[in-house]
Amino acid sequence: MIVAFSIFRFIVHGGFFMYLLLICSVVSLATMFLRGWALRRENVIPSWLWNRIEALQPGESGLENLRKTLAGDLSPLARITEVALQHLEWPRSENMEAVQTRARHEVIRMEAGLTVLEVIVGIAPLLGLLGAVSGLVTVFGTMGASESITDPRGIASGISEALNTTIAGLSIAIPSLIAYSYFSKKVETLSVEMEAIVGELLAKCYSRKHRAKSAAAASASTAAQPQETAPNP
Repeated sequence: MIVAFSIFRFIVHGGFFMYLLLICSVVSLATMFLRGWALRRENVIPSWLWNRIEALQPGESGLENLRKTLAGDLSPLARITEVALQHLEWPRSENMEAVQTRARHEVIRMEAGLTVLEVIVGIAPLLGLLGAVSGLVTVFGTMGASESITDPRGIASGISEALNTTIAGLSIAIPSLIAYSYFSKKVETLSVEMEAIVGELLAKCYSRKHRAKSAAAASASTAAQPQETAPNP
C-alpha cells in the first residue's frame, strides 16, 4: 500500500509531462508484448513447414500437396513459399525477384511497431528533460516572488520533484531501446533464415525441372536421329 501511494505521489507531483511519459510507457509496454508475440519463431517460421521443405527431395512430386497446405497458413514463410510455388513456370531469376519482393513486404510487416519504440526512445528523455526544466522554472519563480526564504528544505523538495520526470523519461527510454535493438536483430535473423529456406526450395524445384527438360531433350534427340539403311545387294 505504501509503495502504491509513493508511485501515485511520484506521478502526480511530476506534473503534465509525467502524464505524457505515463502514456509513453503504456504504449511501449504494449508494443513490446505485441512484437514479442508476433515475432515468435513458430509464428514466423512454422516448424511443420520447415520440416516439409527440408524433407522434400528434388525428384518428388509433392509440391501440389505443399501448395494446398499453405492455403490456410498466414505465417511470413508460408506466404513467401506460396509466391515461389505460384511462379515455378517463370525462369528462376524472375521467380527469385518475385520472392524477394514478397520477402521485403513481409519484413516490413514484421518490423511494424518497431518505429513506435524508436520514437519513444527519442522523445521520452526529452519529455523528462522538458518536465524537469518546467519544474525548475516554477521553483525558481516561486523563490523570486518570495521576499525571504525561510525553509530551504522546501526548495530542495521542489527541485527533487522537478527532476522526477527526468528519472521517468530515462526509465522508459532505456528498456525501449533494449527492446528495439533485440527485435531489430531478431527480424534480421528470421529474414536470413527464411531466405535460406526458400532458396533451398527453389533449388530443389528447378533442379527437378532441369532434369525433366534434359530427359525430354535427350528423348527428342534420340527420336530425331535418322535410321540406318541396309546396303543394297
